[in-house]
Amino acid sequence: MRKKKASKELFLVFLSFFLVLGVSLANFLSLLNRQHINIGDSILPELVYPTQLFHHLIVQVSADRENILWQNDRKKQINFVLTELTPIAVKPGRLHLRLKLFGLIPVRQLAVDIVPPVSIVPGGHSIGILVQPQGLMVVGRALIHKAGDWEADPAGQAGIRIGDLITKVNGREAVSEKQIQEEINQSGQKGKTIDLEIKRDKKIFTLRVKAIFCPETRRYRIGLFIKDSAAGIGTLTFYDPLSKSFGALGHSINNLNTNQQMDLARGKIVAATVLEIRIGQPGQPGEKIGYFQVKGNIAGNIVKNSNYGIYGYLQQPLVNPIYPKPLPVALSYQIKKGPAEILTVVKENQIRRFTVEIQQVLPYAKASGKGLMLKVTDPELLKQTGGIVQGMSGSPIIQEGKFIGAVTHVFINDPTCGYGIPVEWMLWENKAINTSTKLEKTRNIA
Repeated sequence: MRKKKASKELFLVFLSFFLVLGVSLANFLSLLNRQHINIGDSILPELVYPTQLFHHLIVQVSADRENILWQNDRKKQINFVLTELTPIAVKPGRLHLRLKLFGLIPVRQLAVDIVPPVSIVPGGHSIGILVQPQGLMVVGRALIHKAGDWEADPAGQAGIRIGDLITKVNGREAVSEKQIQEEINQSGQKGKTIDLEIKRDKKIFTLRVKAIFCPETRRYRIGLFIKDSAAGIGTLTFYDPLSKSFGALGHSINNLNTNQQMDLARGKIVAATVLEIRIGQPGQPGEKIGYFQVKGNIAGNIVKNSNYGIYGYLQQPLVNPIYPKPLPVALSYQIKKGPAEILTVVKENQIRRFTVEIQQVLPYAKASGKGLMLKVTDPELLKQTGGIVQGMSGSPIIQEGKFIGAVTHVFINDPTCGYGIPVEWMLWENKAINTSTKLEKTRNIA
């Protein structure tokens, strides 16, 4: 009886403890299993665990313990308590940590990569983005008018939807609107059906359509509006002199109809000039309005479109008039709540700095890319734009001389506030396009 009573009391203690932790523990458990730490820092920074756990976690260090320095002349050991002075990372490598609550309950396993400090050139430049998806996008219906009031919709009857991608026509790669128009017209003249390969979400299938002669255009049609390219204005985030690569936007380019990430066949960026700003208001996001400079000082190819931005290579080095030299990158745990600045263009091509406040650091939100919450505090920027507007995506965020992230989203109901992404996450993504042996040896941060 006494053992059962003691066990019940112990269970209630644990239950009460976990209920008090609440969201903090959930966030802690949702952290990535892999973290980056700079040489010279604690191997387990305070940011990566809830303060409520501070007195109760035992950390077990495995793998290469030669990469760390134990403080107070203590001998190398396997376990340590967070209330004690934690070991310091002293050289590049990887550690494997096991965290146990009360030294009994396993709660996390972490791979900690010890990396040297990295510096990159911040952007802030307005860029024109031109992309072509893998296939032609169906953007609308164009019904075919026949005699009287009769209208035909061959594509709709065949099952084609707005937002679909046409990747092949009659077995040939779909590359342009003109090509598809000619293929449809020729098949119609011969009385043949058209086979269209369709990509919808992640599924690929073929639909067969019968073209109808259109008296208005004097050619055979299937009743669709299609688009073979997309364009917009954004902001360049960073340039890496080592690889000559760039990152921009901080979020993916999506299909406007489905809001899903666009699979790119090709793309490029060019310089852009901002002519005016449509001021943002609650419920109505603002926007940068401008034009592309095909012969400007920025030109590059896009090779990747991901949840954390677009990436590629510039044809010539990037010059930032405010920060002419590369800035050190802050890892996620080094970002603080408080004052910061963003770099962006609000008129023509002039990059300017404006004050913001980092309100929240969300290291557990990597899946959404929204690792920072910020508020615009600069009176001049608020007057000119109302806060964060479309076209600011990718604007670098600088804090205490370190490059910490980029602006990515605006709150629809409060344009003075929005989200950002830690630049560490963008660099992690950028590593996927820089896979040469030389780069891997010289750049240990992902």
